[in-house]
Amino acid sequence: MRSVTYSMNVSLDGYIVGPDGDFNWTEPDEEVFRFWIDEIRQVDVHLMGRRLYETMLYWETADQDPSSLDDSTREWIALWNPLPKVVFSTTLSAVQGHARLASGGLTEEIERLRAEPGEGEIAIGGATLAAQAAEAGLIDEYRAMVYPVLVGGGTPFFPRGERRVDLELVETRTFNSKVVYLRHRVAR
Repeated sequence: MRSVTYSMNVSLDGYIVGPDGDFNWTEPDEEVFRFWIDEIRQVDVHLMGRRLYETMLYWETADQDPSSLDDSTREWIALWNPLPKVVFSTTLSAVQGHARLASGGLTEEIERLRAEPGEGEIAIGGATLAAQAAEAGLIDEYRAMVYPVLVGGGTPFFPRGERRVDLELVETRTFNSKVVYLRHRVAR
């Protein structure tokens, strides 16, 4: 069965965006960016909420001026743009590229995707959508790229539910920029 993963950049105090909505502290250096490129190769479909979808729309047209792109950016675009994406939104009426609006609820969508053939992961991006998946017990792995910054508030990486979830450490990696990657599997 295909696993469901939740990966995001996060501040040391646990936020994906600061109280002002800013996340410029997550600008990856080349080493971290290469890591994300390798991670996206393992994904068959990416689920996201409206806000993350709108943020990631940048990549749909980023290659219009190829002279401004380096090799890593071109590689990311070549992987990201054709990747199937499912957008959960109550306000959008249409999406672009290889995205589609979710036709049902999150649980139903994940169950349907898990039943499809394939080895790649079902990735979830965005804290609000991930919180819904976590509450339903649908996330198999949490992957946090922890940046050495305290932002003091904002949108939390982890859902603020009342439920305890035991995790098993699968992998850690420290980058030259002092960013730390933590990968945990849900203990079942």
